[in-house]
Amino acid sequence: MFCVISIRIASQNVAQQNFLNTDLNNLIDAYYIKYPSERFHSSIKPYTNFNVKEVEDTAFHLGNYKIKNTFLSKELLSKPQSKNRFAIQVLPQIDEQVGYDGLAKKTINELSGGAYTRIDINNNFSVAATLIGGKASYPSFTDTVVSQYKIIPGLGRAYGSNGNYTFTNFTGSVSYSPVKILNFQLGKDKMFIGDGYRSILLSDVANSYPFFKTTVNIWHLQYSFWYSMFQDVYSPNGILNKPLKRYGTFHYLSWNVTKNFCLSFFETEIFQGTDSLRHRGFDPNYLNPVIFYRPIEYSLGSADNALIGFNSSVKLDNHFKLYGQVVIDEFNLTYIRMHNGWWANKQGFQLGLKYINALGIRNLSFQTEFNYVRPYTYSHASEQQNYSQFNQPLAHPFGSNFYEYLAFITYRHKNWQIDLKGMYAVIGRDTTGSRTSDVGQNIFLSYDLHNKEFGNSTAQGVRYNYMQGEFKFTYFLIRGLNLRIEAGVIERYVQAANGYINATPYFYAGIKTSMYNFYRDY
Repeated sequence: MFCVISIRIASQNVAQQNFLNTDLNNLIDAYYIKYPSERFHSSIKPYTNFNVKEVEDTAFHLGNYKIKNTFLSKELLSKPQSKNRFAIQVLPQIDEQVGYDGLAKKTINELSGGAYTRIDINNNFSVAATLIGGKASYPSFTDTVVSQYKIIPGLGRAYGSNGNYTFTNFTGSVSYSPVKILNFQLGKDKMFIGDGYRSILLSDVANSYPFFKTTVNIWHLQYSFWYSMFQDVYSPNGILNKPLKRYGTFHYLSWNVTKNFCLSFFETEIFQGTDSLRHRGFDPNYLNPVIFYRPIEYSLGSADNALIGFNSSVKLDNHFKLYGQVVIDEFNLTYIRMHNGWWANKQGFQLGLKYINALGIRNLSFQTEFNYVRPYTYSHASEQQNYSQFNQPLAHPFGSNFYEYLAFITYRHKNWQIDLKGMYAVIGRDTTGSRTSDVGQNIFLSYDLHNKEFGNSTAQGVRYNYMQGEFKFTYFLIRGLNLRIEAGVIERYVQAANGYINATPYFYAGIKTSMYNFYRDY
């Protein structure tokens, strides 16, 4: 959402966390495609500053105001030069956009605001918080989700009706690095695992959640483990009188085998908390910080939801990056070899390519990506243990039982930027949307409702074809505030095998400083 940023770690706090923003992450990643490093781990975001210390792009700089502290000392009666030092950053969060929905033939208004504040103390402690709120209506393809579940995708509860909603959202974290190779974080925010636009392991599509995270950087290795808590919103109107909680423990090991080749391993265990039949808090058995603990789950006789995955990338010729992911929910090699479409072979994969300074043109980039997820992946026998947060998937926004193609072209020059984006997806959905039958796309249903034992295939059920193209022009007014004007058009077309057709042109323009990702392509 914002074009470029300046990061100079020599004078910044190593515990500082960067924004989880697609444009920013792509620019940081592009630097390390051009200048590969064995110390940079690109696939777990948001980045902390000790991971991106070489990056510098002077075309953009967010204001950072340093204040010498005179009342808090590192130790009693210390000399003036031993006083702690503060860096304070306050950035307004403005997102004012007006649009026109060509299908509903109505004007759309999205008005929100707030502030981002960060305080850095010395070089190892950082506190950051973002509070936003507003009133908004949405184009029909987004409003379908909002009106059904009373949530705004990625932002939480939607209050209101008749297409007009209000919302508030808070994210924040405390980050501490006692030594440069070690970082602790406690907060409420999102994470993203992968090198692509989507992630089939963990994405930032859903609302933020509480977490405690530890990261260790040694040699060419980065190891992160964290514990999180999620909520369910089961009822169609989104009432949260008695929210059902689930917990998650995550392990992620990233290994830069060489400066051009990275191999990473991922695992998570999702387990339910209290329900109507029993009381269960966070299971202390899952506090184990060691990766590859799936055998522990089996030794406990657990029926919790486990996922494992792999992420890898290869950089070529200082211009290309080939990346991919694999997710495995359940795996039975015997049934795979039989090619009989057993319902419980639940896997997915991603394959993508980034091309920076394409065709020898500086600041022209190209990206293409393919995502594929089999039916019933991410779901569980217990609906309280599916892989979701606040009625949205924690991985790909389509859930499962789909395949998808994506393509992006971006060109930036001085104060302006042009983005072109295309998406084509094929998704298999239930015929009625009821909770009595399941073809494998709706991860919120119990997989015990699966329609058939064998003969399952990706995109089974009612086949929906999604096509969407977007053109966006951005002009930066004040880079130090990320203040910009955006204008664009989205053309969306959906066709189903049962005869359903929906074509939605959407035109929009706005002025913004916001830095969070808001997805409109699912």
